[in-house]
Amino acid sequence: MAGFVTYIKESFDELKHHVTWPTWAEGQKLMVVVASFSVVFALAIFGVDKALEFVMSSFFDLFK
Repeated sequence: MAGFVTYIKESFDELKHHVTWPTWAEGQKLMVVVASFSVVFALAIFGVDKALEFVMSSFFDLFK
C-alpha cells in the first residue's frame, strides 16, 4: 500500500513541476481540432455502417 501512496505523490509532483501545460488559447484551438476530427470520424463510421447495412440487406434479400 505504501508503494501506491508513493506513486500518487510522485504523480502529483510530476504534474505540478515537470509538465508544460498549454495556454488557454492553445487549449481552445486544440479542442476545436479534436472536436472536428471526432465529428468527421463519427460521420465516416456512420457512412460505412450504413453502406454495410445496405450490402448485407441486399445480400440477404437475394435468398428470400
